Amino acid sequence: MNTRTVIRGGLVITASDEIHADVLIEDGRIAALATSGTPAAEAWTADRVIDATGKYVIPGGVDAHTHMELPFGGTFASDTFETGTRAAAWGGTTTIVDFAVQSVGHSLREGLDTWHAKAEGNCAIDYAFHMIVSDVNQETLKEMDLLVQEGVTSFKQFMAYPGVFYSDDGQILRAMQRSAENGGLIMMHAENGIAIDVLVEQALARGETDPRYHGKVRKALLEAEATHRAIKLAQVAGAPLYVVHVSAMEAVAELARARDEGLPVFGETCPQYLFLSTDNLAEPDFEGSKYVCSTPLRPKEHQAHLWKGLRTNDLQVVSTDHCPFCFVGQKELGRGDFSKIPNGLPGVENRMDLLHQAVVDGHISRRRWIEIACATPARMFGMYPKKGTIAPGADADVVIYDPHAEQVMSAETHHMNVDYSAYEGKRTTGRVETVLSRGDVVINEREFAGRAGHGLYTPRSTCQYLR
Repeated sequence: MNTRTVIRGGLVITASDEIHADVLIEDGRIAALATSGTPAAEAWTADRVIDATGKYVIPGGVDAHTHMELPFGGTFASDTFETGTRAAAWGGTTTIVDFAVQSVGHSLREGLDTWHAKAEGNCAIDYAFHMIVSDVNQETLKEMDLLVQEGVTSFKQFMAYPGVFYSDDGQILRAMQRSAENGGLIMMHAENGIAIDVLVEQALARGETDPRYHGKVRKALLEAEATHRAIKLAQVAGAPLYVVHVSAMEAVAELARARDEGLPVFGETCPQYLFLSTDNLAEPDFEGSKYVCSTPLRPKEHQAHLWKGLRTNDLQVVSTDHCPFCFVGQKELGRGDFSKIPNGLPGVENRMDLLHQAVVDGHISRRRWIEIACATPARMFGMYPKKGTIAPGADADVVIYDPHAEQVMSAETHHMNVDYSAYEGKRTTGRVETVLSRGDVVINEREFAGRAGHGLYTPRSTCQYLR
């Protein structure tokens, strides 16, 4: 049963504005905003009043890149849709876009149905799907048209992982040509997987088996080369391109060059590339395995280029690529062979706080924080202004954020279903206090008040930067 809620006295921050305003919520949506203390605002009556004095009132985060329950390397990501969306809510994220997987030899529809079955009735927040295309053929291409019509408007392909998700240049070109016609957006994991496999084989033959070699073989130049190639294939196809989890300065340069040429090319990075580095991969006693993900962590000097890319809009989105595997029993599968370490890091709960820390540290402005974490991902994947902003008519996905509270990130206190934190011991300023999803309180003053099944599937329109 939805109630009428007023949020009073906070600083409302969106991608475009900062205003001291009260927010009126009715029937799960934002009904109105009015300057705090004015007769219009004072006249509002409500069943529930939330005092946000001294706090920020921000849109719920949109994490456009998560992998709940993903099968990988003989195991599964350790967060279910239930545990993962609950953790997302704790971190101020109110919408995730997860990846449904097509298996080779199977249809897109089978993969999508499987992911719907995993998620339905289990999510604490709203969710949508991208589609991983692993097997490009005439039937798959026809299915892409149907999926776009029903609100799955983005398709991920891999230049990495030969034998698993890999697509060759011809398959990529065909999918891009199709998306140019149907309005879909191709998302690309840009790494030269064929060359990387050669380097992996050579490293293991030399006895280089520790986690740090994962970073050494997945070279920045091979990320840049694949990024360049993906851009050129998209250009040939007349299609837009979204490059996921950009980690290397050389790849940022390729995106910047394409955007300077006016091409519809977009880039995403993730908190792990902004805050972690190859120093973590080199941690002793196999601890480095906790930080194995692809694209890999880079030397620290790459971080400044990623921050610059976010400021200049050569990178537009920060998502998590949340794909957690426990250290015990999962990451340990790669002891003695780094190529067998499941690839992925936990982070869906940490993103909004880490990016607020970036505001504190002077890397980005408050409005840019909301832009890269809420508004742009919502626009990129066809959910704005329903998601990603605080404006009349928008879903009442709202976070009361205390910009002064201090916290220490730790596996002891996080809510992700994984036995370590990638940011263990990191001190940050700013913390989520209360979270509303479509007007319902999910986190109430640091207490979980939500439930599995509250979250609804959200069909999406096409990329709003291409209209």
